[in-house]
Amino acid sequence: MWLIYSVLAAVSFGLRGILYHWTSQKSLNRNVLLCGTFFMGALISLVFSLSLRQEWTVSALIGVQMGLFSFGANASMFKGFAVGKASLVAILTGLPSVVVVIAAFALWGERLNMMQFLAFVVIVVGILLVRYSNEISLSNLQGAQWGLLALLLFAGNDLSGKWSTMVEAPLFPTLFYMFATGTACFGIWWLKDRPRMNGEETAPAAPAAWNTQRTFLIGMSVGITNVVGMILIIKAFDDGKAGLVSAVVALNVLLVLLYSRFVLKDHFSRLEQSGLTMAFVGIIMMRLYAS
Repeated sequence: MWLIYSVLAAVSFGLRGILYHWTSQKSLNRNVLLCGTFFMGALISLVFSLSLRQEWTVSALIGVQMGLFSFGANASMFKGFAVGKASLVAILTGLPSVVVVIAAFALWGERLNMMQFLAFVVIVVGILLVRYSNEISLSNLQGAQWGLLALLLFAGNDLSGKWSTMVEAPLFPTLFYMFATGTACFGIWWLKDRPRMNGEETAPAAPAAWNTQRTFLIGMSVGITNVVGMILIIKAFDDGKAGLVSAVVALNVLLVLLYSRFVLKDHFSRLEQSGLTMAFVGIIMMRLYAS
């Protein structure tokens, strides 16, 4: 079942990526958007926790750690996109599963058999080919430090999710703490930048920026895909090995690629076609050698 949960989580996060791409084309405050995204996650998690009468144990506080990792990863990724090459940052943020495999082995002794490892390599190489850009060179590594930080923090979030299942932390209280922490962090960041943003809004701008209320509500809509993805990935971590789950979920980038091809009418390069094929081959291999 872990593979099914992982694929469904990848689909959910892929939909989130599509919505992020759509909102990135609008004039809005990204901190308000992400605050709304995390707030919806906290709200849904709270409702399910109370409805299912799950216990609020100390182990659920792992969610605070997950929230801090998620906030830091998103903030680092956005900073990297702002100051460096988007292609380089995208490559680095597609590699948390490599860190997760190494850390899971070091921390918990998780081992992959030969065929699982081969499937893992095929998937990672496929993702790299999809995200690869010929514009990257050793003399053009702007934003690499932020991309690397985002990679480590995304990996930390995955490992924290796996840890929560190992200590049998209640699902929805854990997610509530995660999303509430993220909401608070992005909310504080928005309030800190608000005076500067208000000053910028006095200057003429085109197109007109979305107001705070609309941006927050759109963020809440995006939050539905985010919380569903988190529920599914933790379910997958409960049954599967951390590195394999992380690698499969990273395939969410392929859904964004398909969206760009069939909706935005972008064309696939040969590298992207090769990466897409390899990633699907890796999934088939993972299915065959899942146990």
